[in-house]
Amino acid sequence: MQLSINLPTKRRLDLQLVKKRKSVNVTPLFPDLGKIRRMRRGNKISRFFRHIFEHNKIQKILGTNLALLAIASTFLPTSHPFTEEIQESTITQVPTVFTTEIAIQYPVEFVKTTQGYRFYHPAVDLDGITGDPIRPIMSGKVEGIQYSQHGYGNAVLVDHREGIMSFYAHLSKIFVSKDQEVTTSTTLGEMGATGRAYGDHLHLEIYQNGKTINPLNFLPR
Repeated sequence: MQLSINLPTKRRLDLQLVKKRKSVNVTPLFPDLGKIRRMRRGNKISRFFRHIFEHNKIQKILGTNLALLAIASTFLPTSHPFTEEIQESTITQVPTVFTTEIAIQYPVEFVKTTQGYRFYHPAVDLDGITGDPIRPIMSGKVEGIQYSQHGYGNAVLVDHREGIMSFYAHLSKIFVSKDQEVTTSTTLGEMGATGRAYGDHLHLEIYQNGKTINPLNFLPR
């Protein structure tokens, strides 16, 4: 396109406004399959996608979108929207408490032997004061109860089955009854000095298959 300004010939200025044409040699978005076959690197599929992503239009689109994503990500919350709800709704599991019963124990809390097992004394005497709780050495069943002012005084006999029995004498009080099932936490009675006793103590006898045995060899050490 040529534009002439109405001036003398010597001073006339010719301006040529040339409209820039788009380059005809533009790489198409989807390449020619023949060109893809002539590429040396990679297989046909990798060549096709490499051509697509190396295209200048695709790069411009991806570049713009990635920039927008980077900007938008700065406005997004950093924590999961349900994080607080999950933490609040978390169920607190209460630990299971296991309780086990003692299999064999001393009948008194504080153990102090005042007289040991002898031929003429087939038992052990355990020291204490009137009112101390007396508990069975093992779980079992009350076989018999005796109230007396002589001999063993107030006494309790417990059958632990399997041939084991125990005898508790000189009690001040008895809290169980005949045929009652007892455990190692049951209080049979209280220590005392009833019967033929010299001071407060517990007279303990243990039988195995009808014969007395040394309680100190049976009870835990």
